[in-house]
Amino acid sequence: SSGINAEYGGHGHNYKVEVRIQGVVDEYTGMVMDIAILKKEIQLLLDEVDHKFLDKDVPFFADRPSTVENICIFFWERLENKLPEGVKLQKIKVHETDKNIAAYKG
Repeated sequence: SSGINAEYGGHGHNYKVEVRIQGVVDEYTGMVMDIAILKKEIQLLLDEVDHKFLDKDVPFFADRPSTVENICIFFWERLENKLPEGVKLQKIKVHETDKNIAAYKG
């Protein structure tokens, strides 16, 4: 979850971000990738947007609205190249509220 503000004078949200990956399960570790590494990469992205006015403070949103759909794309584009070889993003899902949810599959 992250406290993100859409615009100056606007209001903030606490988003829930889900990241789904796919790949071959390593026989030795029993994992597709080390979850600690994935969590670290996700946290770095959350730090970029946490308690920020997205439209003013985050360059990605300078030329696009900070909709829940575009937040999905932001996470996808930033995480896509941070995964180990053989591991791919399957889906990014962002919950703005219990009823306002967007998903992106690239």
